[in-house]
Order: sequence, then structure tokens, then C-alpha cells
Amino acid sequence: MNQMSQPEDVLHAFQTAWNSHDMQSLGALFHENATFVNRFGHYVRGVEAIVKLHAPIHATIYGDSTLDNELIDVIPIGNDAAVIHFWSRLTVGAAHPAGPHAVDTLILAVLTRQVDEWRIKALENVTLTNPRTGEAVLRDVRSP
Repeated sequence: MNQMSQPEDVLHAFQTAWNSHDMQSLGALFHENATFVNRFGHYVRGVEAIVKLHAPIHATIYGDSTLDNELIDVIPIGNDAAVIHFWSRLTVGAAHPAGPHAVDTLILAVLTRQVDEWRIKALENVTLTNPRTGEAVLRDVRSP
């Protein structure tokens, strides 16, 4: 598991767990009673439910998917809490019924620190869409 010693470490830790399709590592990024809202508005509470939500799709349609995360900002709420926003580009392959494509989402996460380790308390994922048509929109990615 990737230990998170500062809030922005969540980007790499989440991306690494997702890209290795290691749902136990993904679950370990969250507090035991954390909440998760996926990009379709499905709400779950608790690490077990978060893993249960992700394990089947990583065994099937997201089995060849990857994430690429990019920090937007970190907003401290004191010494032991922070809100973080980051872009996440999901790229799926041939395992997805719609075939290879990319989806951009904006993630908002609340992290808290306990015993010098940060974990996710709540995470919400929103798909970028055209409000007039509902079609997915890809944002312009910054060049390195």
C-alpha cells in the first residue's frame, strides 16, 4: 500500500491502486467508515462497500483501464483535515462494452490524518459532460 504522509499523496496512491487493479490497496486508502460516490451517483459507506463496488468492474469492464490524476488544489481545514480536488482521466480498453475510450472526471476528497497518516474520509467523483447534450467532455490536458 502507498502510505499518504500529506493530502496530495492521494493522487498517486489512488492512481497506483487503480492501475494495478488492487482493490485491497484501494480500500486501504480510506477510513473504515468512509463514504464514496462514484461518477454515476452511486453512494456507499465503509471500506468493505467501496471495495465491493469496485472489485467486479475491475475484474471485467475496467480490467484494462488506467487513471491519470492531476492536482487542482488542496484546501487545509486545520492540521489534520483537508479538502482536495483533482482531475482524473479514466482510459478504458477493449474490455469495456463501448470499446476503448477516455472519460474525464473531477474528484473532490476530504482527507483526515490519524497517527501521521492521511486517509480518505469522503470522496465524490463527477463526470464532465456537456450540460446541453449530456455527452461526455474531455478537458484540455496540460503538456508537461
